[in-house]
Amino acid sequence: MQLTSFQLDAAVVAIRTILPLEYPADAIMRRFFRENPMLGAQDRAFIAETVFGILRHRFFLESLTELTTPRSLVLAYLVKFQGMNLRELVSFISETETKWLSEIKAIQSASLPLAIQAEFPQWLVEKLQHFMSDADILSLGLSLQKPAPLDLRVNTFLAKRNQVLEMLNQEGIEAQETPYSPCGIRLTGKPAINRHTLFLSGKIEVQDEGSQLLGYLLAPKRGEMVVDFCAGAGGKSLLLGALMNSKGRLYAFDVSEKRLSNMKPRFKRSGLSNLHAQRITHENDIKVKRLTGKIDRVLVDAPCSGLGTLRRNPDLKWRQSPQSIEELKTKQAAILSAAADLLKPGGRLVYATCSFLPEENQAIINDFLAAHPQFALLNCSELLLQQKIPLDTGEFLQLSPQIHQTDGFFAAALTRIEVIAE
Repeated sequence: MQLTSFQLDAAVVAIRTILPLEYPADAIMRRFFRENPMLGAQDRAFIAETVFGILRHRFFLESLTELTTPRSLVLAYLVKFQGMNLRELVSFISETETKWLSEIKAIQSASLPLAIQAEFPQWLVEKLQHFMSDADILSLGLSLQKPAPLDLRVNTFLAKRNQVLEMLNQEGIEAQETPYSPCGIRLTGKPAINRHTLFLSGKIEVQDEGSQLLGYLLAPKRGEMVVDFCAGAGGKSLLLGALMNSKGRLYAFDVSEKRLSNMKPRFKRSGLSNLHAQRITHENDIKVKRLTGKIDRVLVDAPCSGLGTLRRNPDLKWRQSPQSIEELKTKQAAILSAAADLLKPGGRLVYATCSFLPEENQAIINDFLAAHPQFALLNCSELLLQQKIPLDTGEFLQLSPQIHQTDGFFAAALTRIEVIAE
């Protein structure tokens, strides 16, 4: 694509709008496009790619100069990471900028500190160094700098994966089965799936393969009572409903009315009838308490740092901190405890985060088990194998972009031990 001065100026304005990072970058980006309706499809694609590319590489880009401006970030990104030739920019840049960009092109990232190479804040590097080598930190960081692929979930209540794949390929949309999820499809490129007939008819949803695997780990059965404790916009709820073949009763709880509202059109498209979305004020809401000891399966996709999703949400590196992690840990422990009370004896609970920090994951589980002897840990690899998913990450499910090409996910499976009367 031939760069235009209009696109360059628009990208500069966009990154200037984004950079305070007072709100999630994707939300600000959507608002920016709404407020600038004159932008065409190519303009939007260029701006979005540039903005999120800058966020992925911001530590490196800001290390290049003391005077960081939106314009210098855009130009440096285009030259260093998009491989744009200076000749392509000659009509847009000054002589001083030309000289500076030439120097940037020659910089070797291997000579830079680990935090800049990995594109992690220093506090995160220090946390990771407690359980990872520098080489592994760098490998993780580099994998999170790459854009995530576009994964789809086939709604098995309405369609079969092979049929969907055939339809997509017939239309020239390159797609293949995901390696682990039985209902997953991975696309090559980023086609506008949200306007596709398959999407509008509820036969497919956009969902990372790692997120799909949580449903298979919970493995709800037809006719059971199931709770998605932190449902959000309902992606996992819809998966659980499909796995239940729309039989039984599925509660989708969340504290956000807005997120639950976003679920409504997806629910309508899905064809499911067993989903009951309810807003709760907190984890000890009366709507939760009335289900104590009655539930067969509970999914707790806990609020977390989201660091495993940096491919999609690179701005989280600046919106999280050691202090916010501490606050999240308190919340995670409280939610897990409240959700566990819902389980009947023999029931299964899956606790999950999209974080790779042990303090949000294994530490939460270990503390919970120490305080709740009536619960036992199940082996996630064995549970997945029962679902014919040969994915062995050990006792816990631990997914990473550099190994599994998914977002970074952690999950633990627990069961309430049945008490046998003497």
